[in-house]
Amino acid sequence: MVMRMSQLFVRTLREDPADAVVPSHRWLVRAGYIRRVAPGIYTWLPLGLRVLAKVEAIVREEMDAIGGQEVRFPALLPREPYEATNRWTEYGPSLFRLKDRTQADFLLGPTHEEMFTLLVKDLYSSYKDLPLTLYQIQTKYRDEARPRAGILRGKEFVMKDSYSFDLLEEGLAASYELHRQAYTRIFDRLGFDYVVVQAMSGAMGGSRSEEFLALSEFGEDTFVRSPGGYAANVEAVHIAPPPAVDASAVPAAAEIPTPGAGTIDALVTLVNESVPRADRPWAGADTLKNVVVTLKYPDGQREPLVIGLPGDREVDEKRLEAAVAPAEVEPFGEADFAAHPELVKGYIGPVRLADGGHVAVLGLEGEAKVRYLLDPRVVDGTDWITGANRPDTHVVHLVKGRDFAADGVIDVAEVRDGDPAPDGSGPLELARGVEMGHIFQLGQKYSQALDLRVLDQNGKLQTVWMGSYGIGVSRAVAMVAEGTCDERGLCWPRHVAPYDVTVVSAGKGDAIAQESERIATELAALGLEVVWDDRNVSPGVKFADAELLGFPTIVIVGRGLADGVVEVRDRQTGDRQSVAVADAVAYIAEQCQG
Repeated sequence: MVMRMSQLFVRTLREDPADAVVPSHRWLVRAGYIRRVAPGIYTWLPLGLRVLAKVEAIVREEMDAIGGQEVRFPALLPREPYEATNRWTEYGPSLFRLKDRTQADFLLGPTHEEMFTLLVKDLYSSYKDLPLTLYQIQTKYRDEARPRAGILRGKEFVMKDSYSFDLLEEGLAASYELHRQAYTRIFDRLGFDYVVVQAMSGAMGGSRSEEFLALSEFGEDTFVRSPGGYAANVEAVHIAPPPAVDASAVPAAAEIPTPGAGTIDALVTLVNESVPRADRPWAGADTLKNVVVTLKYPDGQREPLVIGLPGDREVDEKRLEAAVAPAEVEPFGEADFAAHPELVKGYIGPVRLADGGHVAVLGLEGEAKVRYLLDPRVVDGTDWITGANRPDTHVVHLVKGRDFAADGVIDVAEVRDGDPAPDGSGPLELARGVEMGHIFQLGQKYSQALDLRVLDQNGKLQTVWMGSYGIGVSRAVAMVAEGTCDERGLCWPRHVAPYDVTVVSAGKGDAIAQESERIATELAALGLEVVWDDRNVSPGVKFADAELLGFPTIVIVGRGLADGVVEVRDRQTGDRQSVAVADAVAYIAEQCQG
């Protein structure tokens, strides 16, 4: 069937949406594929829904190829299963919570581990039933604090999530590898550049975890890679601690006045003038910066946390959030400093020097204990300049292990270009991407919490091993658009395009209309998906819309018809060919099917 443009439910826009920050958002809205309802919530219009369905079909084909079976759960879910796994609390404000008329608690599903686990528990009880892989493609809901970039990061999105169930841990490893291979095929077929990186499991739990990131300068995820093949999300980078240092020749720690030293550079300059080192000048990396934040836990409890790290580094917010999850990170405000007078703003240090002795300020007798964690680079024997917990005063030659200790290690400092890869495979390079898929070896977290066990060959109950595997299906639509669009609009690859061909009637008169309809009808009869632009608007508007909408092949039936030719344009390459009217259908079909 030929779709007439005059009947297609679409309105193209000539201006960018005010909130568009990435190309895919701009073009999908302008071309009439999606329409904003509220921040982070979009309506899928007919063209967008056709692309979404084709992406879903690719995902289904590859999931079915590894033995996955499709199910579909409700989006509205009861509280109890999520309470059993503690995710009712751990998800915090990201969870959409609601009550029914009886005041029973429900949520809108952000992900469905609990429901899959309970379904298998309800129906399966023997090792003979395993291994098993189930999947669904369904709308998910998360209350994003900062929805942005159209359908790349929204409160409502379409996701494929699958789950593997195995009797043994070795079976989980095999299921994980099958999914990893399927994901590679899916993203290869979708056609955008991507990289597979080590990742954090976060609220999902589990052990091994990898992300599939589509490369994009607009991506919110930063990752690193090395020439030797190391690749990881920055949250998952773990710095290898350097060896301990011999500090036997380091002078005793001493306080020095540092008025006006409000920056690391100013402090280093002052210390080099007043207490120079014998071996080399002091540098920013020799200062121990102590950053204090507040951790807010899902149950409402709050805790101050002091993080010590080299002064030439900043705390990476995402790395910190991942390290302390499910707690949230909040600033340490004036009221917090007032409640903790032992923490002197701008001059926080791990000790206060008193009467020649060293007293741990973060654990003074009679004062509230403040947890103190150190960057892994701060190893025993290292020599530091740091705050003295007195205004306008710092301590020099403060040695880790000799003069102060900490409650533990936290690896949350920024990762930089040129830092050594943790596995020794060379210098790291920073890049940006968009998370398209995430695979987890969940292990037994959910099966233990929900008591999913089966009888083994010996008649003994065994806890099932699980894996979880997600793909952002609606996000994939945006990334295909992102990777193929140009300055004129969308430019779809044929296998996901909403239509194969648009036939444009570029002129008035019955002959042009009749020939356009004939070509469109014959192409549709050959199995191609065709739009005929029969609107009563100028050829310029039709040409602009044809390029904006991004269908792979554009057929222009216009002035050339008098000479017995039509023009065939390839939207991706820009190639234009004049083709005899008699040969047009065969030529176009060959181009589309080749």
